[in-house]
Amino acid sequence: MKIITISREFGSGGRELGQRLAEALGFDYYDSEILTTVAKRCGIDDKCREVSLRDHGWRNIPITFHGTMSSLAYIASFNTDVVLRQNEVIREIASYGKDFVIVGRNADVLLREYSPLNIFVYSSEDTKIKRCMERVKDGEKISERELIRKMKEIDKRRARSRELVSETPWGERSSYHLSVSTDGWEIESLADSISDFATKWFLNYEKSSL
Repeated sequence: MKIITISREFGSGGRELGQRLAEALGFDYYDSEILTTVAKRCGIDDKCREVSLRDHGWRNIPITFHGTMSSLAYIASFNTDVVLRQNEVIREIASYGKDFVIVGRNADVLLREYSPLNIFVYSSEDTKIKRCMERVKDGEKISERELIRKMKEIDKRRARSRELVSETPWGERSSYHLSVSTDGWEIESLADSISDFATKWFLNYEKSSL
């Protein structure tokens, strides 16, 4: 089984990169929205959760790269119970033995026993602002100053979440096999390049494990 985890700065395009990477490699794909939806819908109903995951019921959950401003409130809505359920879902996904890409939720730490390829995605502040502004829905309004404040707030929350499960700081390069800047890249083209790297990385890992 091959697993790729994507950690990322908010606005860097890591979520889109994760999905396009999964498409390029033919892997399953999971992100925080999917995990939260499965956890909330199924709660402690193990049978419901298994059907949603094993039979790909989660594919009915729309995945888009738009509505970034709306997602700010969504990200802030996590609570401890949902996070714990997400962790259970992440481990259950791995138990099925299928190749997959997973974005966020400290999956690189939770799944370390499976030796995943861990990627951290970042970009300059200008690039993140531009990407977020391009994804603002019609009718939504947010100033650049407010956007910067919210981006920093979300990344700080991610760093604090990391502290709960790992002694290694969020974004610390020693925690990842590959750190990628999306500056100057079309995400689709970058995903193609990283898919080549990932294929070679897994081959090299398999050889070194023999």
